[in-house]
Amino acid sequence: MEILEERIITNEEAREILEKRAKEGEMTYEQKKSLEILRKFKKIDEKKARQLFEELKKNKKLREFQIVQIVNLLPEDNDDLRTILQKDYSLLSEDEVKQILELVKKFK
Repeated sequence: MEILEERIITNEEAREILEKRAKEGEMTYEQKKSLEILRKFKKIDEKKARQLFEELKKNKKLREFQIVQIVNLLPEDNDDLRTILQKDYSLLSEDEVKQILELVKKFK
């Protein structure tokens, strides 16, 4: 198998890709299990996930993989966000943290 493209994607994007793959034909065991897990733990639909991603991208202090994790995990409070961002959490102002959490709440 040849890798054509590599990029970070949200759980919802992964679920959509696997749903499409399931309709096209046979899936590997790993693909089936991944799809099963993504369906089971779905937190947000793809449209909202994409919109939230785009809104979070406006904050230039957040890196793409952090944005994806925020979209995947939908932090509810400062502690959740601190866990996702780890050392980079301290780079954000109190207002930026509040803004991120409000955005997440808006898209839930």
